[in-house]
Amino acid sequence: MTVAASLRFAFSASDMARTRFAVSPLWEVVASVRAFRNPAARGVHRRWYEETAPRLAAAGLDRGLLMDLVPPSGYTPDFITPPPGAGGGALAGELREVAATPAAEVRRELDAFGLRTGRVEAMREDPAAGLARLTSEIAAYWDLALAPYWPKVRTVLEADVFHQARRLAADGAEAVLGDLHPSVRWTAGTLTVADRICPGDTHLHGHGMVLVPSVFAWSWVSTTATTPTPKQLFYPSRGRGSVWERDRPVVPDAVAAVLGRTRALLLAELASPASTSELAGRTGLSAPGVNQHLTALRDAGIVSAHRAGRSVLYVRTAVAESLLAAGA
Repeated sequence: MTVAASLRFAFSASDMARTRFAVSPLWEVVASVRAFRNPAARGVHRRWYEETAPRLAAAGLDRGLLMDLVPPSGYTPDFITPPPGAGGGALAGELREVAATPAAEVRRELDAFGLRTGRVEAMREDPAAGLARLTSEIAAYWDLALAPYWPKVRTVLEADVFHQARRLAADGAEAVLGDLHPSVRWTAGTLTVADRICPGDTHLHGHGMVLVPSVFAWSWVSTTATTPTPKQLFYPSRGRGSVWERDRPVVPDAVAAVLGRTRALLLAELASPASTSELAGRTGLSAPGVNQHLTALRDAGIVSAHRAGRSVLYVRTAVAESLLAAGA
C-alpha cells in the first residue's frame, strides 16, 4: 500500500465494468493499527484507543510482526490486504488468502518495504513461518481490538457501499469516483490520487478496481499499486464519526425491579462485549463490584464470558436479550 506526486489509474471499459465496492475486515485491521500507532489519529479514535490499548498491551500485541509491518504512515506490504471477495469477505477467508501468499511475493514486498527488524528479517528468511505468525497475530488482534465493535463498524461500512453503489448507478462513475476524497479526482477515464509516495501511471489491465470504505482511514486514502490484480483504493467511509458515539444505555424499570438497578445497568452496557475494567470505567463502579455482579449474572445464564487473549469479555446471552425486550 502506498500512502505522497500523483498516482494515476487509467480505466478501460472493461475496468469500469469490473470496478466494485466491498467491505474488508482485514483492511480495517490494517487501518486501525495505523490509527493505534499514530498519535495524531487518536483524537478521532480516542475512546477506541483507550479501551483497546490495555488489552493489546496485556496480550503483547502492541509489539510484534503485525506492528512492524504496519507503520503509522507510508508503505505497507500489499500481501497483508488481498482484495476482498464480492460483497465483502469474512476475516477467516481473507486470512487464508494472506497465508497463501507465494514466498517470492513476500520477499519482493519486504524488500520494497525497507524496514529491517528481527521479526521482518525472520519472515523474509522463512515466509511460510512468517505468514503463519502474522495471521495468528491478526486473529488475536481482531478478537481484542475490533470484534467488540465490528457490528457497528460493519453497519457503517455496508451503508457506505450501498450509498456509493446507488450513486454509481444513478449518476455515473465521474460523480462517484471523483467524490471519494479531496485527494482523489476523476478526469477523462483516469483516477488520480494526489500526494503519493509512488507516483506514476498504473494500468488495471481490464481487472478493474476494488473500492473499500474504512472507518479508521479517517482523513487519508491508500492504494495497492504493486500487486497485479485487482488494484484497490481505501477511502474514508461516510458516517464514520458515528461509530464512536455511545448511546446512553436504557435501563428498563421492569428489569431493574427484578435484577436490581446495578445489574440491569451492567446488562444494558453490554450491548457490545466488554471486560470488567471497561464496565467499571463506564459505570463508575469498582472493578471487584462489577466482577461480583457479572459472576451472578453468568451463573444465572444471563451473560457469558469469553477469553480473548489475556482479557475476558462478557456478552449478553439470548436470555438477556429476551429479558430486555420484554421489559422495554
